Amino acid sequence: MNAILLRSCFVLFVLSLYGSFLHAEDNQVQPDPVEAPESTLMLDLPETGMDPTAIDFQALPKIKGKHGVVSLGDEEWNFRLHNYLAFHDGKYFCFWSHGPVVEDKARQHLQYSTSLDGLNWEEPRVLLGPPKEGYGYIARGLWVRDNQLIALASLYEAPSFNGGDLELVASIWDIDKQSWSEPQLIFDDALNNFPPKKLATGEWMMSKRSAKRDVSILIGGVKAIDDWKEFPLSTYKADGGGKPEEPFWWKLPDDNLVGLFRDNSRSGRLLRAFSTDNGRSWTKMTKTNFPDATSKFHVTHTSNGYWVMFSNPNPKQRNPLCMSVSRDGLVFDRMVRLPVPEELENAKWADSSRFGSTRYESWQYPHSIEQNGSVLVAFSRRKQTVEVIQIDLDDIAGLYLD
Repeated sequence: MNAILLRSCFVLFVLSLYGSFLHAEDNQVQPDPVEAPESTLMLDLPETGMDPTAIDFQALPKIKGKHGVVSLGDEEWNFRLHNYLAFHDGKYFCFWSHGPVVEDKARQHLQYSTSLDGLNWEEPRVLLGPPKEGYGYIARGLWVRDNQLIALASLYEAPSFNGGDLELVASIWDIDKQSWSEPQLIFDDALNNFPPKKLATGEWMMSKRSAKRDVSILIGGVKAIDDWKEFPLSTYKADGGGKPEEPFWWKLPDDNLVGLFRDNSRSGRLLRAFSTDNGRSWTKMTKTNFPDATSKFHVTHTSNGYWVMFSNPNPKQRNPLCMSVSRDGLVFDRMVRLPVPEELENAKWADSSRFGSTRYESWQYPHSIEQNGSVLVAFSRRKQTVEVIQIDLDDIAGLYLD
């Protein structure tokens, strides 16, 4: 047997051992996927195991929750998407992209609303109005930094942010005046996906895409809100054929980082990578076994120790909107549907013969925060409303009582 064949047999033996570890019982030591990033394991449910094709999404149980409406459609401005939440100065803030008909058209702008309890919202107001002719704004997150609330948005050249002018800008909330400042430039050629979060180093970090759709990491934000250093992560066509979009990241207990990506190659799975040097470099992306409708998702690490991901896991459509739960930040072992009402009173749909931009009822683009003993999730129905679901932390923990 030659050396090459011997080496191949050894690799297969090691991978088989690694696979057996992944299938081990919870009380056994499992290898750290950060050290073995080629692992595809991200989902292991009690009912269907690691096979995402075995999931009956409509038969998933519903978790309890309370529902609220932030904004409904109207005749001139049908489009509402890219919802973001924050809690600041004793109240909830929600803002979103607000435009005509569908996303990324000229005149798309930003609206916001506030709430004292997360369920009952004030009448929406304009945060940033339609920009100069031929351009639009995309909501990009609410960043709480040094007791300031900062609304991030990307100014793009319509009809799409791909290929044209693109700038990340910020508008700061003035508590005394109860109003937003004029936008200021944060970074050029940038469409971030979520607001910055703090690294173990004390630096802020956020992922972003360029007008060419390449993915990179911005680290900084300490000295000033426009002080960032960029670290490339992946071209739009990654090694292995995936097309990473709408990147998100979170810290593990050891301060290593998980990066998760929607796959625009429509594999129907999420892509994952890891960083062990605070976001400066990343492992090769791996297609996981976690299913996805090629849509946006969001993860919150709760104070009672769970990672909860809100997403559309049905690869065929953005319905249902689900919550998946992990106890280690790596493998999600519970999945439930959110209690989204099937019908919405007083909605003014743009076209009653269609469900927004799809031919089915869709609930998409969630964003979540934890506050006052519950997780609040904002999402859009048909890309024409902004709604919220409030879930008690005790009900999340209760998923493990069986």
